[in-house]
Amino acid sequence: MVTIPPQPWPTGLAEAVEPLVLRVLAPNPSPYTFTGTQTYVVGDPRGPDCAVIDPGPNEPDHIAAIIAAVAGRTIVAIMCTHTHRDHSPAAAPLAELTGAPIVGCAPLVLQVDGPRSDEAFDPTYAPDRVLVDGEGMRGTGWTLTAVATPGHTSNHQCFALEESGALFTGDHVMGWSTSVVIPPDGDMGDYMASLEKLMARDDVRYHSAHGAAIEKPKQLVRGMIGHRRQRENQILRLLGEAARPVSGFIPDMYKGLDPRLIGAAEMSVTAHLIDLEKRGAARRDSEVWRLA
Repeated sequence: MVTIPPQPWPTGLAEAVEPLVLRVLAPNPSPYTFTGTQTYVVGDPRGPDCAVIDPGPNEPDHIAAIIAAVAGRTIVAIMCTHTHRDHSPAAAPLAELTGAPIVGCAPLVLQVDGPRSDEAFDPTYAPDRVLVDGEGMRGTGWTLTAVATPGHTSNHQCFALEESGALFTGDHVMGWSTSVVIPPDGDMGDYMASLEKLMARDDVRYHSAHGAAIEKPKQLVRGMIGHRRQRENQILRLLGEAARPVSGFIPDMYKGLDPRLIGAAEMSVTAHLIDLEKRGAARRDSEVWRLA
């Protein structure tokens, strides 16, 4: 079980995490967000302009804290890694207050029958410009380049700060927890491919949307790939013992799990099973999964 550090947390404060980057913590802690969503302001604090990455929830105090961190600079772009409700809802009000364009990931609101798989997504997100892989935004002394990393969501992007070698990883890679992959939009195969994509890069550190900076990024990503492969092997072993519904995997795979996270664990297992199904290793009969 993940332990959230004791309060007080630096909510609402502009913390310098490297010369071109300030971090502002939103007041939305939870078992899914750790101490809250971290918004980043990128640019020379003494310069004329900046970018805001993952503006976070639409909370007036948090928006005021972002504007205070901007400190009179022109916001060249409000950039969102993806459109979960803890990342992008502040984009629209911040744009209205400052006149800044919303730039970054594509909009995404799922509309499907059955359980509300779209409920975690922000339906208000309306970008002025969608960045494709390798496309960038520039300001005075800073450059941010989009790195497409689908998997956690189909529209997830990271942003590389070319001047320092840092990568803003959103929810794709976090130091405090593994990323949750929730079908139907989340895709485990895409997620693993995106991790391999980061392994081929030479970023010197990661700034994620939740948790501390990651100073050994390749080591962490290598471990995350190994963790996912271990989960996949656990699922195959358990299927070899007996066919079972998704809920039947949880007691063996997630011992001591916070009850509030059981739903997320079931979705993660489902994502692995769907990926195994696509690869011909598993199949389902109604709600029961078995080896193919």
